[in-house]
Amino acid sequence: RQRMRLDHAMRQALAAQRFRLKYQPQVDLLTGAVTGAEALIRWRDPELGDVSPGQFIPVAEDSGFIIAIGDWVLSQAVRQAAAWRAQGLAVPVSINVSALQFQQADFVDRVAGVLREHGLPPELLELELTETILVVDADEALGRLGQLAALGVRLAIDDFGTGYSSLSYLKRFPIQKLKIDRSFVQGLPAEGSDAGIVRAIIEMSRALGLQVIAEGVETEPQRAFLREAGCDQFQGFLYAPALDPLSFEERVRGQQAPSRPRLTLVSG
Repeated sequence: RQRMRLDHAMRQALAAQRFRLKYQPQVDLLTGAVTGAEALIRWRDPELGDVSPGQFIPVAEDSGFIIAIGDWVLSQAVRQAAAWRAQGLAVPVSINVSALQFQQADFVDRVAGVLREHGLPPELLELELTETILVVDADEALGRLGQLAALGVRLAIDDFGTGYSSLSYLKRFPIQKLKIDRSFVQGLPAEGSDAGIVRAIIEMSRALGLQVIAEGVETEPQRAFLREAGCDQFQGFLYAPALDPLSFEERVRGQQAPSRPRLTLVSG
């Protein structure tokens, strides 16, 4: 009954425009430059209050409504990235793509159409995919990823290390970036197993010519470890939570707290 109630409220929320996107800065570990933003969906319901994505996304995936939500996120994120670009901030924006959304026959056409509609260069859009998407039907995924790569969009593996153990897809698929899951970052630098896993992911990424970004970075020792280990980028509360578009823009333009180092924007 609770899931049915949530599913009904979700559908009403999309129609009533109650969903919002917030943007978490992605930061270069060497230079301190903001290199991108991950778009994260948020929902405040008049009856349910703040509903976390961890609550409603699984329900949306089970019901298939994740396709409609995913289309909305894609459109809104591309619109925002185009607006920032028009203001002189060429910030690459990344979005999470669900397995069901990725498997739709018209997914590539949908991405291409949204980019055309808002006039956004494809290199300013990054699609974050889970390992599950890539290995369940590897041949179909390879074809679809090839089409997306031909469009010019960036492709990343989200939550790397938490899914399948096969790494052969990393050589076959046109992936540019791996994202280290926050579960491996939490114990850094003291937890030896986490440190070993993170170093291994970074070394493997370097050997394959891939960028690597760590999520969930909350402390200075975590940041220092990742920088020393050769990680390229990070995101997390240490720099900023997910911000509304205006706050993100102000942060990138240099309105940081006095205690933090000055960050600059790297054009995508």
